[in-house]
Amino acid sequence: MSAPHTGHGIVSVLAGVLLAGTALAAPAVATEHQPGTGPASFTAQTDQAAAAVVHRGRVIAHPAINVRKTPNTKYKPIGSIPYGTVIDIKCKANGEVVDGNPRWYLLKKGGWVAARWVENINGTPPWC
Repeated sequence: MSAPHTGHGIVSVLAGVLLAGTALAAPAVATEHQPGTGPASFTAQTDQAAAAVVHRGRVIAHPAINVRKTPNTKYKPIGSIPYGTVIDIKCKANGEVVDGNPRWYLLKKGGWVAARWVENINGTPPWC
């Protein structure tokens, strides 16, 4: 007859495997932080990607939209852009309320236009 099985042999074998695996595992080694990696650089890369997006809008004012030096109508226009023209927008800011809308867009080429008279094509631009 054989001795009753108690299970101690299996526990001993498993403990030995775990210890052997620990001894064979490579120790963790601290390395220097590499620029361009990790959460902070992800945010910076995301910000750079957002800045690289050219926001565009289409002029919906008839016959044209006035371009101004500042985001208000207190001074004469410095130029105008015809209806239907696609414009490149740098950023947005609050200014004088035009037809219920306080937003103004700073154009990539300079000058401000009332957002009320621009239809956004690929999302709204960031704040200035």
